[in-house]
Amino acid sequence: MADIKNSADLSPPSEIIGPLAWLRSNLFSSPLNSISTLIGLYIVYALFIPVIDWAFVSADWLGNNKDACSLKGACWVFVIQRLDFFIYGFYPDAEYWRVNIIFVLLALLIMPQMVEKAPYKRFSGWFFLTGFPIIAGVLLLGGILGLEPVSTDKWGGLLLTLVISFVGIIAALPLGVLLALGRRSKMPAIRIICTAFIELWRGVPLISVLFMASVMLPLFLPDGANFNKLLRALIGIVMFQSAYMAEVIRGGLQAIPKGQYEAAASLGLGYWKSMSLIILPQALKLVIPGIVNTFIALFKDTTLVLIIGLFDLLQTVNSAIVDPNWPQVSTEGFVFAGFVFWIFCFSMSRYSIALERKLDTGHKR
Repeated sequence: MADIKNSADLSPPSEIIGPLAWLRSNLFSSPLNSISTLIGLYIVYALFIPVIDWAFVSADWLGNNKDACSLKGACWVFVIQRLDFFIYGFYPDAEYWRVNIIFVLLALLIMPQMVEKAPYKRFSGWFFLTGFPIIAGVLLLGGILGLEPVSTDKWGGLLLTLVISFVGIIAALPLGVLLALGRRSKMPAIRIICTAFIELWRGVPLISVLFMASVMLPLFLPDGANFNKLLRALIGIVMFQSAYMAEVIRGGLQAIPKGQYEAAASLGLGYWKSMSLIILPQALKLVIPGIVNTFIALFKDTTLVLIIGLFDLLQTVNSAIVDPNWPQVSTEGFVFAGFVFWIFCFSMSRYSIALERKLDTGHKR
């Protein structure tokens, strides 16, 4: 009995657990897998070692002009020197503090949503959707409370990218929900109108939408009626993305079993109460990946506003790399822009996965 008791306390053999066991079972489980692993490691070495050397080891980080950069590695001096332009665009230097307050407030409101047991989580979420847009609009535009007015044509860089994507996301989701419900409506007039709206906006590219919103829309307005280019672009983007969002949400509505509708009716709930309390929460939970995928596409599509003369992050980088004072820095500029877009898109993707796990109620098969 003592031998049996002592043997139970022994650790598992190293052939079963541990790093060597993992390598043996996953990478070198057979001759073919071993050869594939070695070929893969060689490809990684051949591709990534030169990239790491260019981006970090041989890169230049400190300096004030192109003379501080060598030809061996990346010239990150260019990115550092033009960082203000990439973030704020043409926003006045003396008013950067207003944009910084918005960035800090945005981070403080988003971070609690990432933490499971964060205090005031519900309040920060509602404030993010209601109070934050008002505060951001007042700070960015100015003209009241003693703030210097700043027109939207001076907005640019990362600031403009976040403004367009934020407004597009906040406005496209509820409009998409209404369009999805309208397309499934039993009233023919509403169903036809919503279907025509969705198919119209899905049938044209976003570039054409932005061009029409910027150039053609003013032609249909009354004399003397006009609004700035940014607002026209926002309207076009919201209409375009809401059509795609409607189809994503419609897929979730169609996935809800008929019994859920019958259960809502048996409780005596009307159409809007049954949708808001029973049907839509389940449908939105099922299509979280599709919704976030649409948000990510919207965030990346903001780069298309450059065709109507708006300087988003990519356009500020594109305009800076043609500066004759900084020759041969296009790679560094586009790598920086791509890295910024990847950070935001990856963060949305990870939050989507965390939200799926939190709301999972056993529907997976």
